Amino acid sequence: MAGGGSSATGTGSATGRTHDDRRRARDDRERDRDRRRRDASRRLDPDARRHPLHARVWAPATDEPVPALLEYLPYRLDDWTAPRDSERHPWYAAHGYASIRVDIRGTGSSDGLFVDEYSAQELDDGVAVIEWIAAQAWCTGAVGVFGISWGGFNGLQLAARAPEALKAVVTVCSTDDRFDNDVHYMGGAVLGIDMAAWGATMFAFNSRPPRPEVVGAGWVGRWRERLESNRPMTPTWLAHQERDDYWRHGSVCEDYSSIDAAVLAVGGWADPYRDAVLRLVENLPGPAKGIVGPWSHQYPDRGLAPGPSIGFLQETLRWWDRWLKGVDTGVEADPALRAFLSDSEPPATSYPSAPGAGSPRSRGRRPSPSPRSPCCRSPRSTGRPPRATPSWSARPSAPGSTPAASSRSATRPTCHRTSARRTASPSASTCCSTSRSTCSATCSSTSRSRATCRTRTSWCGSATSRPTGRPPS
Repeated sequence: MAGGGSSATGTGSATGRTHDDRRRARDDRERDRDRRRRDASRRLDPDARRHPLHARVWAPATDEPVPALLEYLPYRLDDWTAPRDSERHPWYAAHGYASIRVDIRGTGSSDGLFVDEYSAQELDDGVAVIEWIAAQAWCTGAVGVFGISWGGFNGLQLAARAPEALKAVVTVCSTDDRFDNDVHYMGGAVLGIDMAAWGATMFAFNSRPPRPEVVGAGWVGRWRERLESNRPMTPTWLAHQERDDYWRHGSVCEDYSSIDAAVLAVGGWADPYRDAVLRLVENLPGPAKGIVGPWSHQYPDRGLAPGPSIGFLQETLRWWDRWLKGVDTGVEADPALRAFLSDSEPPATSYPSAPGAGSPRSRGRRPSPSPRSPCCRSPRSTGRPPRATPSWSARPSAPGSTPAASSRSATRPTCHRTSARRTASPSASTCCSTSRSTCSATCSSTSRSRATCRTRTSWCGSATSRPTGRPPS
C-alpha cells in the first residue's frame, strides 16, 4: 500500500483545533486516499476479435488481487460521463475495488461499429469483458456490474447471460421489459416524443469522432467508417409495434430464473422505470433487494430535485462487500423493499424535496444519508449515521411479518413552505401556527373549499414535523 499522508499540526487553542486545522487535516486524509488508488486508460481486446474496446481502470495501489466493478456504456467515457466517472470509480478504488468503465463497441473511442441498443454484439462483448477482467492477476475473479439507465439495462441483461465471474449487480433506473416499460411504447401506444428524441440523441452521439490520442493515426478513417454506417434507430423501433422477438431480446422478464447474481434494484417515484424495481424484487430467484425514493432519472446521491438524496455509494458498498468479498454487512437482513412514502403536495412548477410520510412505518434500516443532502448530516462530519427520518417504509423480507407499529414524534408542527401566492393567504399563515381546532375554524371562516381546509388541517394537525431542510439535531 502506498505511504499515507501526515496529519496537520494544530495551531488552535488547547480545547480544540481551528477551522483551518480541521480543513487541512481533512485535505490530508483525502490526499492519502488518493495515493491508495491508481487509474489508467487501456485498450481491451478481450476476445481477440480485433475490435479493442476503450476502457479506463481505477485500482487500489496494492499488489493484492481485489474484486472488480464494471460500468459498460455507449456514453463516451472521455467526455460525456467523465465528470461522473471521476467521482464514482475512484471512490470504489479507494474502498478496495478495481473499477472499470468501458465504452461499448462503436461508441466513444472503442473500435468497431455500433449496431443497436442492447444488441447481441453488445452483450457478447460484455460477457467477454467480464471474463477478461476476472482472468487478470489483479482481480480475485469476482466481478460486479453497475449502472444507471442503459448501464442498468445491460447489467441485468449480462446477469441473464450468467457468466461465472459475475456475482452481483446494482441496477438503477432500468427496466426488465423493453417493450412495455421503456421509451418506445407504453401499453402498445407509440411514445412519439421520447422515441424521436432518444433516437436523435444517440444518432448524434454515435456521429462524434474517437479521440486521436487514444485510437492513433487511423482515427480519421475509423470516424468516416462510423459516419457511413450510422443510422437512426427510430425506424427500427417503429417497425416492431408489438411484443415480438426484437423486444423479447434483452427483456429479463421473459425468464427471471436466468439471473443467479445478487441484484440491488434502485429507482425513483418520479422515474418511468420505477415499477421495474417492484417486479425484480418479487420475481428474481436469487438475492434481490429494492430501494425506491422520491428521485427522478438520476443517481440518488446527486442531490438533484426531487430529494432528499441518500448515500447511494455507501449502500452499494454494503452490497459489493457482501457478494464480492464475503463480508457480513447485514444486507441480507434488510427488508426486501425500502420505499420513500410521500405526503400530498400542492401543485407547483417544481418540487425541490418531496414531503416525507408523517410517521415511521419501517422495521428495516433507512438507506444511508447522502453527504450532499441538506436535510441530513454527513457521516464524515459526526463519525456516526444520522438519526433516521420518518419517511421510509419497508416491505419485510420474511413472508407474513408486519411492520412495527407507527409512532409519532412529540415535536411541534412546522409550517410547510408553500408558493408565494399561497403563503400570502391569511388562512395559510394562521393554520400553520395554531392548533387543529383553530385551524379548522379559520379555514371555515374563509372562502376556501372544504377540500382545501381538510388538507390544511392535516398539515397543521400532524404531530410530526414536516421536512424543513435543516439537519437533525
